[in-house]
Amino acid sequence: MKSRFRIAAFALALLPFAAQADVSVSDAWVRGTVPGQKVTGAFMQITSATDASLVAVTSPVAKVAEIHTMSHEGGVMKMRRVEAIALPAGKPVELGPGGYHVMLMDVGQPLKEGETVPLTLTFADKAGNRTTQAVSATVRALAAPAHKH
Repeated sequence: MKSRFRIAAFALALLPFAAQADVSVSDAWVRGTVPGQKVTGAFMQITSATDASLVAVTSPVAKVAEIHTMSHEGGVMKMRRVEAIALPAGKPVELGPGGYHVMLMDVGQPLKEGETVPLTLTFADKAGNRTTQAVSATVRALAAPAHKH
């Protein structure tokens, strides 16, 4: 009887994780850097099966990783940090140059074309349950176009 109770308790403990967002990430890349450059951007496409949000990002290559957006205000492009990016169910959300993106700051060493950068993305579902997903982003040349074709 004790073992059945433990199995049931274990199964109940896992329920919140089963309700978390099912998220796919594609075309993850980071813009390469040159010696002395301490800031760069990470870009990708994110699609969630349910309504969710991207709420945090970390990477071992940078001391700080923040979610940012770019906007055009009074003829000037302005970048600012945002707390989260909404991921409407079934709709791809593009993180790219000139829009939503991840800023990697205080990068420890140059990021060279062809290398990979590990990113850990944290998502929250509508109930506030959080889940993380590891992503490998390919470093593209500093002058690389925004999208591969």
